[in-house]
Amino acid sequence: MAKRDIHQWLADYSVSHQNATNKAIHWICVPVIYFCIIGLLWSIDVPDTLVPTSRGVVAKVAVTLVAIFYARLSLSLMFGMLAFSVACLVIAYWLDLHAPWPLWTISLALFAAAWIGQFYGHKIEGRKPSFLEDVQFLMIGPAWLMSSLYRRMGIPY
Repeated sequence: MAKRDIHQWLADYSVSHQNATNKAIHWICVPVIYFCIIGLLWSIDVPDTLVPTSRGVVAKVAVTLVAIFYARLSLSLMFGMLAFSVACLVIAYWLDLHAPWPLWTISLALFAAAWIGQFYGHKIEGRKPSFLEDVQFLMIGPAWLMSSLYRRMGIPY
């Protein structure tokens, strides 16, 4: 199979995201799932003896790898996704310090609820989620939302 560019990825993702209700659900659930993954990764303890100032190091490394993935597809989208990722890191940090429950429990509960929402949206759509075809679509979903924002703002990607 030929290598897809960002426009092909987004077009293929759009095929199973035509229903207005499913799209609305995705606007809520995809960012929540993305944040929850960062929150769960933030919650992984790394001993300070291995990595000084290790708070959230696994999440920070993951965000770096995700930025590399997006950079290979679109530098413009990578910058938008990096900004969103940094916002997620800041929220995870704040919740880790101030929330009444551990960050991992908040993230896990929201993650489960958001996936229920996603599958409900696809039930309404009448099409299976794209990631069942190719797991890389899990990374394309957030970029699909970001590309929509870019189109509205006239930013090329």
